[in-house]
Amino acid sequence: MRIGYFADGPWSHKAIRKLIEDDTLKIVFVCARFDKQDQTLKVISENENIPFLTHPKINSDEFLKILDRFECDILISMSFNQIFKKKIISHPPKGIINCHAGKLPFYRGRNVLNWVLINGEPEFGITVHYVDDGIDTGDIILQQVYPISDSDNYSTLLSRAYQGCADLLYKAIKQIQDGSNERISQESINPLGFYCSGREVGDENLDWNQTSMEIFNFVRAICKPGPQARTFINGATVLINKVIYLPEASHYKGISGAVLSIRKDELIVKTNDSFIKVVEWSSDVKIKVGDRFK
Repeated sequence: MRIGYFADGPWSHKAIRKLIEDDTLKIVFVCARFDKQDQTLKVISENENIPFLTHPKINSDEFLKILDRFECDILISMSFNQIFKKKIISHPPKGIINCHAGKLPFYRGRNVLNWVLINGEPEFGITVHYVDDGIDTGDIILQQVYPISDSDNYSTLLSRAYQGCADLLYKAIKQIQDGSNERISQESINPLGFYCSGREVGDENLDWNQTSMEIFNFVRAICKPGPQARTFINGATVLINKVIYLPEASHYKGISGAVLSIRKDELIVKTNDSFIKVVEWSSDVKIKVGDRFK
């Protein structure tokens, strides 16, 4: 089966290596993001003698003529940043498939691993689906769900998702190759689902007037390699990478964001309902008891 691979980033690296190892599959080109060419993909392509492409408008007639030369059976999208429109969707005989790190029809859209943690979900999903003219709305081929524990954070979910996407994408491709694949309408699961918006600069600012559990989920959702939660003391920035939720902490009214105690490398900070332990942070200012995060 001849595959055109539209891809970017670590999501795509494990997957392309898995596809290359199968002699019954042939990646006939790699198309990287135009605005940020993935150098790892480029090196893999060069080492495997796979044509490496970039193009600002993959839906243009110019690119469709380029696509004609490769006679693809199917196209794969893996963290690619252009929207596929009707002409290119109907171009390959077996369509276009996408691997999405979300439990569709829920968690469509952007930054979904951050959002599942912010929302305190007990699990996250990976879905391989057909691309249609919507955003993450096409029929599902395969889906797998992974549990989220209190010890998980953005970094651990990313690691599991990188491997999970590679494994599930390969499994879906093999089913399409042998004709055993199914198509599950997303509307049959839920008629609406929901979308997540992309996170932007400023969204990392921490609101201390939330519950301790909400703050715990927020901090672990954007910890390294994310931007980290950001708060301020007297105008100085403090980056918080890890907090510990204290389930037995008493609930009482107080000043949200107040530093209640400092012990060794730990800060106890008042939240809306109780207090939380900050154990990983960085700042150019010395933090004192009585300071207030804002």
